[in-house]
Amino acid sequence: MFAQRLPIVSPEGMPGEDFVRDVRKIIGSRKLTNGSFVLEFESMAAAYLGVPHCVAVSSCTSGLMLTLRVLDLRGEVILPSFTFHATAHSIAWNGLKPVFADCDPETFCISPASVRERLSPQTAAILAVHIFGNPANVAELEKIASSARVPLIYDSAHAFGSAIDGTHVGNFGVAEVFSFSPTKLLVAGEGGLVVTHDANVAQRLRAARNYGDAGNSDPEYAGLNARMSEFHAALALRGLEELETRIDRRNEVRLHYEERLKEIPGLSFQKIPSGNRSSCKDFQVLVDEDAFGRPRDWLFDALRQENIEVRRYFWPPVHRQKLYRATWDGRPLPVTDRVSDRVVSLPIYSSLCEEDVAKVCDAVERAHQHAKRRDSAMGHSA
Repeated sequence: MFAQRLPIVSPEGMPGEDFVRDVRKIIGSRKLTNGSFVLEFESMAAAYLGVPHCVAVSSCTSGLMLTLRVLDLRGEVILPSFTFHATAHSIAWNGLKPVFADCDPETFCISPASVRERLSPQTAAILAVHIFGNPANVAELEKIASSARVPLIYDSAHAFGSAIDGTHVGNFGVAEVFSFSPTKLLVAGEGGLVVTHDANVAQRLRAARNYGDAGNSDPEYAGLNARMSEFHAALALRGLEELETRIDRRNEVRLHYEERLKEIPGLSFQKIPSGNRSSCKDFQVLVDEDAFGRPRDWLFDALRQENIEVRRYFWPPVHRQKLYRATWDGRPLPVTDRVSDRVVSLPIYSSLCEEDVAKVCDAVERAHQHAKRRDSAMGHSA
């Protein structure tokens, strides 16, 4: 279908000569970290999200690690298994026990009902995820966390620009942590941002990202070197300029995929609830083998043979990965297992043209027709 490999992602918002001038300014200033670009990025991000405190860090993972550290938690943290394993790594790094909850069958986000089932006297926090940029059920999660009197934190790696009833993701829970790695809509090269309404949490995070040192060489926390460099902040600042346009375009691509593929038996998609806006960091198709005619992995291989890069996010789910199998308590996660076994990610980015979206859909339809013909042939031979 494609003469050259169609990539699944393409870095968004890449700047031009303006960024080159920024780099020259940074080099001329001789201040490579904790300078004016980091401060400006924190300020601009806070204004965009409508939050009082933004703390720029080296990555989303370090932001999650430090957020859990400054909250001084002990015990268990409930999280989804259907997520990138870095979510669980942040818990393990803090000596906390991950307790895996199931995901919702429609949104793929953490299931509030499953969270309730896993609450215990040892629960220290809930770490939810806005999966693929689709906001989690924050209203129910807030009720659960409030009733249990534990902090609610969000891994918002995918969700910069996502919103719930007009309120940007970043305004929920004790803190939310974003990622600006090359696969995201806002790219800093590498980098993250911790967002909070709590001034004390923000103050502790600013020390924690600097080895725990608040400036008096007498650290209160065993922090990290998790500072964002001036270069990464400058790149992120330039990326903010057309962010809304990129989110709109990604949603157009999502709707194009759904409109073209919805009639193919056995295919379904992540549901974005009414009132929610997803950043559409990824686009997922779920493959029901019985209705489609072949399993997910067969379609995965077929699309790769068409020179289309596809992935299986997130497979295997975290509770079945070797690092975490021993810590999993064995309680079934049937929805997580089903979604993980069926999901395939198609290319999505704002620069993806309509012709290429259509060709990807053509390839999926062609694969389905091939599956039908094979089934028919096997039926006749039987």
